[in-house]
Amino acid sequence: MVIFGIDRLFSAPVSSWGRVGLMTNPTGIDARGVSAIDILAKNGCLTALFACEHGVRGCVPGGEKVDTFIDEKTGVTVYSCFGASTHLPEAALDAFDTLVYDIQDAGARFYTFIYSLSDAMEDCAKAGKKVVVLDRPDPLGGETVQGTLLDERVSSFVGRFPMPTRYALTVGEYALWVKRRLKLDLDLNVIPMEGWDRSMYYADTGRLFVPPSPNLATLHALNVYPGTCIFEGTNISEGRGTTLPFELIGAPFLDGEKLADAMNAKQLPGFYFRSAYFTPVCSKFAGELCSGVQIYVTNLSLTDAPLMGFTLLDEIRKQAGERFGWTGSIDRLTGIKNFAGMNKTPEELILGEEARLFAWYADAQEILLYR
Repeated sequence: MVIFGIDRLFSAPVSSWGRVGLMTNPTGIDARGVSAIDILAKNGCLTALFACEHGVRGCVPGGEKVDTFIDEKTGVTVYSCFGASTHLPEAALDAFDTLVYDIQDAGARFYTFIYSLSDAMEDCAKAGKKVVVLDRPDPLGGETVQGTLLDERVSSFVGRFPMPTRYALTVGEYALWVKRRLKLDLDLNVIPMEGWDRSMYYADTGRLFVPPSPNLATLHALNVYPGTCIFEGTNISEGRGTTLPFELIGAPFLDGEKLADAMNAKQLPGFYFRSAYFTPVCSKFAGELCSGVQIYVTNLSLTDAPLMGFTLLDEIRKQAGERFGWTGSIDRLTGIKNFAGMNKTPEELILGEEARLFAWYADAQEILLYR
């Protein structure tokens, strides 16, 4: 079993951290299933909690603002970092000496929690506070970068930095990368894992899986997420409001059988597409019967989820014709300025990014903690 940063918490110099502010969510548990909140509260050093998207207990729906409140179990104030601002509230900076971060990453550039971390790092650097990251694995492994390198002209909270869609860094390595990129004068300490190597996917760690987001409910969803999240930038359902978000893609005006046949004919390595019907209870097409596909991963080591997502998007556009539409977030999600006006095949798009992704990962080598 892989030992995560939280499992090594008390081999770290916790006594030197002073008052601790903790940024976490339901994924922040140790090997016994005990939360970082409970561990630090019992230790007596926890003086503040910081809530990102969905809140520290995971009870806030996606995209909704999180309020500041008192946590009933610990009596500690939970400060919102997903409300009017994504930064640490100024009033909260006097409530702690060291900020501890313990949230399982999703391994895809769209995942907002990594930008909560980078915003907090900037705030702590300005305020002279320490930051400690309890490291956790990249669930998609640490060897393969894929997708597009974000154009900073479309920077947002679903893609702030010029990073690949699938970036192959642990959250601790990401923090080190951000510190270097932003040239932060910051006391940053990463508590590393033991027993993890870059070839491992999350299923190889032997650890309990806690969904990193309510709409990333399974490891399977994580595996396709780097490809299917871009459908949030279209009028096609990405499966929100069903039991299989990001695994189901469809709309009332699509023919699922025709779509599945077309996608399977492309023989994308590691993927299989089954025609499926679904009726979302919320989000796009709530209460309407949708036809589309369920996406299966048959061999994770062969998959290129970003290529799969662009290929599926291209096929749906062809089949839907004038019924297909974009939303304003498509550039931010793809990382490409004026994506809707591009005249490239999915293969041309991905091939055109390979050199930039290689250069990015080569540059990131100096901050890697695991070889």
